[in-house]
Amino acid sequence: MLSKRNPAKSFDLVVFGEFFSDLVFYRLPDRPRLGEELKTDHFLIAPGGGLATTALAASKLGTSTGIVTRVGADAPTLPTWSAILNQGLDVSACEIRKDAATALTVCIAYKADRMMVTHEPINRNLEDLLDKDIVQRKLKRARHVHLACALHRPQKWIPMLKALRDEGITISADFGWNPDISINQLLSIIRHCEFVFPNEHEACAITGTKSAMRALEKLSEWVRVPIIKLGAKGSMLMSEGKVYKQPALPGVIVDATGAGDAFNGGFLHEFLRGSQWDNCLRAGNICGSLAAQEPGGSQGLPTHPEFARYMRKMRAKT
Repeated sequence: MLSKRNPAKSFDLVVFGEFFSDLVFYRLPDRPRLGEELKTDHFLIAPGGGLATTALAASKLGTSTGIVTRVGADAPTLPTWSAILNQGLDVSACEIRKDAATALTVCIAYKADRMMVTHEPINRNLEDLLDKDIVQRKLKRARHVHLACALHRPQKWIPMLKALRDEGITISADFGWNPDISINQLLSIIRHCEFVFPNEHEACAITGTKSAMRALEKLSEWVRVPIIKLGAKGSMLMSEGKVYKQPALPGVIVDATGAGDAFNGGFLHEFLRGSQWDNCLRAGNICGSLAAQEPGGSQGLPTHPEFARYMRKMRAKT
């Protein structure tokens, strides 16, 4: 059964995770190599990370969205944080640290691939935010909570996830793949999730399988509705033993950074509207594909009218 609107909740969606300022270099003339310098006229500063891109994608489509993150004392001067505030995302439970700078990532996009270097001492032990009363209250005011961060320290996460489920709040996670976390630690957390959102590489690494379909089958033993993002091939999910698959939008990839997080925001927006699984996948593919056609994860995100046009076109083709 898909999510229905609950007027008693303050937010449709609350995203918990890491915030970054992204410095994005794109349309490079050649592949970067150590010991060499490349020059490009194409550069962008944008909000980055799974928290920002997922929350912005959903909010632009009309989902009432709040975030929980930690930023530095420099945040009020950053155009990336201003972009969050200007979109109307609720930041009431975010922590501002005066002893650390906001996390920063340099993104190098070359053709369909990218590399990143990140400075993020501020994100250490981010799950300590769960101890704050203001954070607990905000999470419980959501219809759905999405975790956009590495899932360390299960002893911190599990009590809150259980409390959210007891409140009838659905949970999803996009945690990437961290080999330093054992599969047992990961399972103890994601068994509380309605969805997980790995890409094909991450899904195979987590499950120890060699194909996306085998990974999907394995993930379905752990999560009610596993989703796998397939890049240019679109996306698929499994629900009650049935596989659903939808294609990506065609287009030239400029910067794949954040495309998967944009997918998450589109998918969750449509899920929270009570849509069927095929439409949830279409929504995710639209947001992910358009995000990849512009530099930075959030620059290509569609407004609601643009999104509606693409949804009509995709439904007409399948």
